[in-house]
Amino acid sequence: MKQRHLSMIALGGVIGAGLFVGSGAGIAAAGPSIVIAYALSGLLVMLVMRMLGEMSAAYPSSGSFSAHAERAIGPWAGFASGWAFWVLLCTAVGLEGIGAAKIVTGWLPGTPEWAWVALFMVMFCATNLAAVKKFGEFEFWFAALKVGAISLFLVLGVLALAGVLPGTDSPGASNLTPLLPNGGEGLVIGLLASVFAYGGLETVTIAAAESENPVKGVASAVRTAMWRIALFYVGSMAVIVALVPWDSPAVVEQGPYVAALERLGIPGAGQLMNVVVLVALLSAMNANIYGASRIGYSLVQRGQGPKVLGRVSAGVPRIAVLASSVFGFLCVLLSYWRPDDIFSWLLNMIGAVILVVWIFIAVSQLRLRRILEREAPEKLVVRMWAFPVLTWVALAGMAAIFVLMAREPDTRVQLYSTGGMTVALGVAGYAWQRSRARTRTDN
Repeated sequence: MKQRHLSMIALGGVIGAGLFVGSGAGIAAAGPSIVIAYALSGLLVMLVMRMLGEMSAAYPSSGSFSAHAERAIGPWAGFASGWAFWVLLCTAVGLEGIGAAKIVTGWLPGTPEWAWVALFMVMFCATNLAAVKKFGEFEFWFAALKVGAISLFLVLGVLALAGVLPGTDSPGASNLTPLLPNGGEGLVIGLLASVFAYGGLETVTIAAAESENPVKGVASAVRTAMWRIALFYVGSMAVIVALVPWDSPAVVEQGPYVAALERLGIPGAGQLMNVVVLVALLSAMNANIYGASRIGYSLVQRGQGPKVLGRVSAGVPRIAVLASSVFGFLCVLLSYWRPDDIFSWLLNMIGAVILVVWIFIAVSQLRLRRILEREAPEKLVVRMWAFPVLTWVALAGMAAIFVLMAREPDTRVQLYSTGGMTVALGVAGYAWQRSRARTRTDN
């Protein structure tokens, strides 16, 4: 991949469908304090990305955090975090395919959703089976469209708030009170919703391993993460809650961005936003098939999975791409066949995987930083701020989120299900590790 591909993936990777659609429930719960929620979770994500960037610049690998966890903690940690993330990405591919199909069938009623999902799956599976440059080119243009759309939204919103957009009156600060309409409980719900909206940023460190200059690519992506998160997430939330009353039914029913655009009198705002959301969903499908295939390939290369996934053709792990796509389509079929039990159980199981991954990243960075300082300080191209204080602060923040999830009925099941899967994978990884150690000893 060229540097322009990686730069745009880093820029657009923070803009997901969860931001455009899922943020509505957070606003309805937290009110104007959703800006605080996104800022707090954004600070945590910045710390995580800085830690991941430090390790990925020192040890570029398509296995990303999984390879770092194996190096820092042990093979069982790489096994558990890697396969948990693989399941998360593959399931997300299915969910994004379903979401994209719903938008298209809204435009073309009577066409079957499953057929559109199948078409998208085939299209992006084919893209990922080709050279990695093809993936980079697709993501470059997807990301460019997303960045352009949200930048235009922010410009229009700021002009309206300043009272200089023709045909609109500035609401001033009238929609920003009360700050906490549902008290601290609403802020907690908004905080939990915002944390999971940031998932997917890790893909840039996976893609960097196949770029022209992995170290430079990771360093550049991580160093610009702060302003990207502040602008796209926190900035857009601030514009939305300033423009639209937090308790407007349109925020949840139509989505916050559509509600804001209609408040500005933009004609066809709903359909315009549907196009942007469709692009975001297709971009996420493409990126998640890529990320899942590379994580799976890296695990196999390190002896932590079926060898067949490690076969490479023309520089692409094509069997891993096919396996990731098939698992994603299987999730789609489960959503039709068994929506109330198996599919629901699968969704709960992946609910908190991103937090588990972040914990592995933080613990790995704590250990690898000391090793790098002692053995290869020249590899510390990207350094974690105020080490080790901010690493421990990040870990404390993650622990606090786990506590908050345990308090909320809607997220408690996800927490326990993800915990069960992580423990099972950890035990399997430890057994695999012991088995390989015995085999080497016998030989």
